[in-house]
Amino acid sequence: MATPDSRCESLCLRGLGRREYQPVFAAMQAFTAARDAATPDELWWVEHPPVFTQGLAGKAEHLLAPGDIPVVQVDRGGQVTYHGPGQVVVYCLLDVRRLGLSVRGLVTVLERSVIDLLAAHGIAGRARPDAPGVYVGDAKVASLGLRLRQGRSYHGLSLNVAMDLEPFTRINPCGYPGLRVTQLRDLGLELIPEAAAAELLANLSRNLGYTAFARADGLP
Repeated sequence: MATPDSRCESLCLRGLGRREYQPVFAAMQAFTAARDAATPDELWWVEHPPVFTQGLAGKAEHLLAPGDIPVVQVDRGGQVTYHGPGQVVVYCLLDVRRLGLSVRGLVTVLERSVIDLLAAHGIAGRARPDAPGVYVGDAKVASLGLRLRQGRSYHGLSLNVAMDLEPFTRINPCGYPGLRVTQLRDLGLELIPEAAAAELLANLSRNLGYTAFARADGLP
């Protein structure tokens, strides 16, 4: 966890609404390239129209039948995943070195924040050392993938809330054939994405060590 003297004074929580993937991806890259030692950290939350994203290690055989859903090549780690309406995506624009976190430490913060959300509603989630993300039983409820550039992160995590899970059957999720995928609604937790995002952002902020916040809407 970050210490009070290792971060900027406040964390910006930026709501983007529902937006196409490509402009948000470009904005993350631009924000990270332009930031300096004094740039405050930001968490962006967004819902995307249906899209598959294929990470740097992505292999074509994990795209089974994408059909009419576009596939975007991206510069995060990992394989292929799906984003769509009813899923909360949080992009983590963080100065990881300033926070005093290792890459593994940041992954743990992201996973712990989802596990905390689930626990608050009586659901036992867990992380797996061999496959980043959060699982309930053997089913994955949250995925994560990051890119670090000069000690600063972008990309982040996605939490399945109340969505159509069918597109996950068109891929090997995160490169794992037959991996089961679940969502909060199927776990008996009836939250709208906005409510799930509010809880998740609060957990992330706390686990990153922040107590002061700024809020913004739209891309920077």
